[in-house]
Amino acid sequence: MSKTSPQNTATDANGVSVIHTQAHSSGLQQVPQLVPVSPGGGGKAVPPSKQGKKNSFVDRNSDEYRQRRERNNMAVKKSRLKSKQKAQDTLQRVTQLKEENERLEAKIKLLTKELSVLKDLFLEHAHSLADNVQPVGTESTTTNPENSGQQ
Repeated sequence: MSKTSPQNTATDANGVSVIHTQAHSSGLQQVPQLVPVSPGGGGKAVPPSKQGKKNSFVDRNSDEYRQRRERNNMAVKKSRLKSKQKAQDTLQRVTQLKEENERLEAKIKLLTKELSVLKDLFLEHAHSLADNVQPVGTESTTTNPENSGQQ
């Protein structure tokens, strides 16, 4: 810490010391630090959720207890229903994706087969054209007897 930052230490009801410091001239705000009050200095600060739960006797017949249990039971049911719904939604999505995948694979097979047929047809046509075309300069010298003298 800076030399110009005076410190104030206060102990709260939970036995935790909070050190408050004033911001120094840089304008940055300091964050309070939690420090355990125990003389050994090795203890941990207790979070607020665990503060009031030290070996306290719970009257299971009280209205407050029954209300807390009822709220907790409702929360558990809600959580379990939500979890089941999420699992069902996931299974439904998996089923849809599998069906779509099967349709796409069938389409791929069909298009591959069609491509093969068209390729074979094209090659057959290309070969027949190549067979009918003669190279330049090797024209046949035979004349057609039907066409002779008709010019």
